[in-house]
Amino acid sequence: MSERTEGAEPRGEGAEPRRPNLRTGSETPVDPEDLAMAEGRDPTPENIERARRRIERLGAREAVDRVTP
Repeated sequence: MSERTEGAEPRGEGAEPRRPNLRTGSETPVDPEDLAMAEGRDPTPENIERARRRIERLGAREAVDRVTP
């Protein structure tokens, strides 16, 4: 049985499978706990509150983009 990359769809006999739809993370909803963990912090109430304020100030996309490569 052949392995298949999750999200990849075959295009016919002998064809290479399509690449899965890759995302950087900022295109999907982000909650403060996600941002705290992306910053390398434990999701403590203080860190979650800090992340919530950062999301409010910058917006979720900008907050994540500043943290992730």
